[in-house]
Amino acid sequence: MYYKFSGFTQKLTGSAPAAAYSPQGLRPGLPTESPTMVFATPTKVVSESGPMVEYMGANRVPDFQRLFQTTDGTPVHLKRGVPDRLLYRTTMALTVGGALYCLVALYIAAQPSNK
Repeated sequence: MYYKFSGFTQKLTGSAPAAAYSPQGLRPGLPTESPTMVFATPTKVVSESGPMVEYMGANRVPDFQRLFQTTDGTPVHLKRGVPDRLLYRTTMALTVGGALYCLVALYIAAQPSNK
């Protein structure tokens, strides 16, 4: 016997072999057509754009490569200056605070109750 998932009862139900091998009502042999675009059509066809693809912003990868590959002794996670230092120190403070909180909670949980 063959089974398939019933969307109505949310359970497995008995079915014919063809229905069991075609889940969600998909049937083999239907022509595969590309769906139409829902939101908007592209402004340029790929063949019109040529070899270069235009993006919304400027390419900042070479600038970041230059910045991160300099050998000035600064760790990579702190190369971008004050925002990186702020994020690093906040993360470290939260980590140490969380570890202390866990230790205090374990100490309190280990104490016997006075009943």
